[in-house]
Amino acid sequence: MQSKYEIKDLKLYYGEFMALKGLNFTIPEKSITALIGPSGCGKSTFLRTLNRMNDMIAGTRVEGDILLAGSNIYAPGTDVEQLRKRVGMVFQQPNPFPKSIYENVAFGPRLHLKLPRKQLDEVVERSLRGASLWEEVKDDLNKNAMGLSGGQQQRLCIARALAVDPDVLLMDESTSALDPISTLKIEELAQELKEKYTIVMVTHNMHQAARVSDQTVFFLNGEVIEAEQTGQLFSNPSDKRTEEYITGRFG
Repeated sequence: MQSKYEIKDLKLYYGEFMALKGLNFTIPEKSITALIGPSGCGKSTFLRTLNRMNDMIAGTRVEGDILLAGSNIYAPGTDVEQLRKRVGMVFQQPNPFPKSIYENVAFGPRLHLKLPRKQLDEVVERSLRGASLWEEVKDDLNKNAMGLSGGQQQRLCIARALAVDPDVLLMDESTSALDPISTLKIEELAQELKEKYTIVMVTHNMHQAARVSDQTVFFLNGEVIEAEQTGQLFSNPSDKRTEEYITGRFG
């Protein structure tokens, strides 16, 4: 597989504390990469480096390179707003705007693309279809999004991310607050979306990582212990610490 991201000697500091310790691995395009490891090991911190959300945290310093399709996203002069348009993010808790379903999805395209209403309608429908939500809400587009179920709200947030036509979708434990049925829908959706997008997901659920991902990356204490094809990592890990974690001996 061709690489979407190349991570080269990546270090991240919060003040004097080194949270990420010289990471080196690649993320293949049009695939799902799962980030696993115990709480506090650096998974979400790393995920946020991929669209520079850590820039918002005072005292953060990054060393090393992250290449997105060959371009260093930490190079001077990088347009961070365009980067975040290109690399969408879905968070642990669904966070729809307190607006209509339509306005949630239309927000980004209206802001970035200045589309006329007819084209905006098309983008909203396409994005909701892409998030497997259109059939459930097509007659209720003017209703407040806060009235949707938790699983529907999370798929709406995915539709909102898709509406600005990203290359990459980051998912930070985006099913951990959902019931099993909603979780399954999001997992099935991720499998469909990888045909077009590169997906990177943080998960604490070993079964989910094994079910859904193509590559799994095991983090421990700010280091990457192993980055391998998922079937290989779960069946024959190369590091004893990986085996101990996935078999539940710690974490």
